[in-house]
Amino acid sequence: MDLWRRITTASQSHGLMISGAFHTAPDDAPALPPNGTVVMLSPDEGAFWSDIQSQPEFADGAPDPMDRWSARVIGAMADDLGARAVFPFSGPPYLPFFTWATRTGRAWVSPAVFLVHDRLGLYASYRGALVFDALLDIPAPEMATAPCGTCAAPCLSACPVGAVAGGTYDVEACHDHLATSAGQACLKGGCLVRQSCPVGENCGRVRSQSAFHMAAFHP
Repeated sequence: MDLWRRITTASQSHGLMISGAFHTAPDDAPALPPNGTVVMLSPDEGAFWSDIQSQPEFADGAPDPMDRWSARVIGAMADDLGARAVFPFSGPPYLPFFTWATRTGRAWVSPAVFLVHDRLGLYASYRGALVFDALLDIPAPEMATAPCGTCAAPCLSACPVGAVAGGTYDVEACHDHLATSAGQACLKGGCLVRQSCPVGENCGRVRSQSAFHMAAFHP
């Protein structure tokens, strides 16, 4: 079995998907090896949430169960595949996963500032990445350009307090809204901006997973 197929199979066995990859350049050092490959991993929303809740990190009562699960599972994948595991939550300093995602050709900066992914839409998130010292053959993206170019941008008007309407993300306004009774719809069901993206509407994200992330964002 070739290496890309092994990465795909290992990812799927844990409810993950390859959400993009890119080749590194000499000026990526020292964070990344020159002439290597970064394979980014995201939740495969159709299976991820139901699978991960049965894992030990979600039963021990300790903080950050999803991050700890990611470190354990993706770390083991890296060991098996001859790669190094890196994570967006390890820091400071934090690795530039946002910028890395745009280098894959499968994610772009949306009008609402959040990343939009060719399959996950505004539900784009990254649990970690596998870093290989070699140049792997990367399949061409199915979507050549950002979907936003032909979209009416419902994301810009979806926020009840206009936190993304100005082309920047007003984090304080978002938190203020979530602290009110009116903000419970976002807090318990997920960000309305992310829900508005037509690309991600059929990706399989469930309300309880969105609520989990919102609770971590606004405890």
